[in-house]
Amino acid sequence: MTTATITTTRQSMPSATPATSAPPATSATAAVRLAHGDGWFTVCDRGLLTPGRGVSVLLPDGDQAAVFLDRSGRVHAVGNRDPFTGAYVLARGLLGSAGGRAFVASPLLKQRFDLATGACLDDEGVSVPVFAVRVE
Repeated sequence: MTTATITTTRQSMPSATPATSAPPATSATAAVRLAHGDGWFTVCDRGLLTPGRGVSVLLPDGDQAAVFLDRSGRVHAVGNRDPFTGAYVLARGLLGSAGGRAFVASPLLKQRFDLATGACLDDEGVSVPVFAVRVE
């Protein structure tokens, strides 16, 4: 399990809707920021993320996000709570892809969640929140 020191700062949210994942960043010291509420919050340095693994981050309102760096270098963030069990474990899930779409599989019951939409690939009536990500 990866442990990261989390520093949260608030910035005003731009009017344009951001992408749900951030493209590869070349600098390991680039900050990973999540859109949450009406602002952007810095959650960690890009260099603290390991390809194919996730980290849990605590958001200002007490909610949790699971942040992933996929093997192509893109950063994704979804809610950390597994809706099937109620456990906050998605950051410990396995990354994969199906039909060209990146997903995380819950480490408990193995349901797969699309990292771009949050939709469960195994039960269309279930989803997890998705957070827009910026790496700068």
